[in-house]
Amino acid sequence: MTEGNFVDYVKIYVQSGKGGRGSTHLHREKFIEKGGPDGGDGGRGGHVYLVGNKELWTLFHLKFARHIKATHGGDGGSDRSTGADGEDKFIEVPLGTVVRDKETNEILFEITEHGEKKIVALGGKGGLGNWHFRSSTNQTPRYAQPGLQGEEKDIILELKVLADVGLVGFPNAGKSTLLSVMTSAKPKIADYPFTTLKPNLGIVQYRDFRSFVMADIPGIIEGAAEGKGLGHYFLRHIERNSTLLFLVPADAPDIRKEYDILVNELEKYNPEMLDKQRLLVISKSDMLDDELKAELKKELDKTLKKVPYLFISSVAQQGLVELKDKLWQMLNP
Repeated sequence: MTEGNFVDYVKIYVQSGKGGRGSTHLHREKFIEKGGPDGGDGGRGGHVYLVGNKELWTLFHLKFARHIKATHGGDGGSDRSTGADGEDKFIEVPLGTVVRDKETNEILFEITEHGEKKIVALGGKGGLGNWHFRSSTNQTPRYAQPGLQGEEKDIILELKVLADVGLVGFPNAGKSTLLSVMTSAKPKIADYPFTTLKPNLGIVQYRDFRSFVMADIPGIIEGAAEGKGLGHYFLRHIERNSTLLFLVPADAPDIRKEYDILVNELEKYNPEMLDKQRLLVISKSDMLDDELKAELKKELDKTLKKVPYLFISSVAQQGLVELKDKLWQMLNP
């Protein structure tokens, strides 16, 4: 899938169907001139559902579907026959889709499982026919209920990428390169900041036909939690990852400082992010000789008490097996 086809935010208008009218029919047949009421009920209006589909990775198919409407219920008929229900509308969305009310910005629900089905707009109830209103004092009621109106609302669909491991780092830290060598994903790679403008997903093949999903999230800059750079546009994707892989290049002026800035941005955006498992990975470590690497290890051992770290090189294919082993161990304790 090309970067332009990755859509993770859409606004759509949904409208459920109106309920059908109840019938005011009076029974008539040969030799029965004044039969009683036999008007049937109206059918309910169609619902609008959201359905989870694990085969979808993006909201691109809804980019141009701005108005989605279910059909109205049929009117009631004679002989107490109920009108047909309106046709329901089913909107398929990828797993990890959050549904918000556009006016209040309130989260209505989230779709996280394949086949999960939730009503976003409830169809109107059909009106009762005159048969329901007969009584000893009113044996031929000539009125029935109208159907209830359906719901209409503007909603926002936001996709939070579902991945086991999220790559977190500054622009140009080597996240796309790491994803390309760890998985079969083909992200755009170039030697300038913000090459990645949309999240990329890849499946890491592990031993014994096991696998896990890794996501390359667009690079963080200082102030991202306040919306600078790509801001909230990508931070929400990290919320779903169970393990965060912080990638800092070996040629960074201060590895610990860069790591602290990244952690601080996540904390400002959502403090619960700090509850996730973390792994610090120093990329481009083929640039380090043994002496410099030993010095860095000594410094990191002193300052990073609880966070494990690894040295790798995506280009030189160094430390990648150890990285897979470590990630699998973290994901499957």
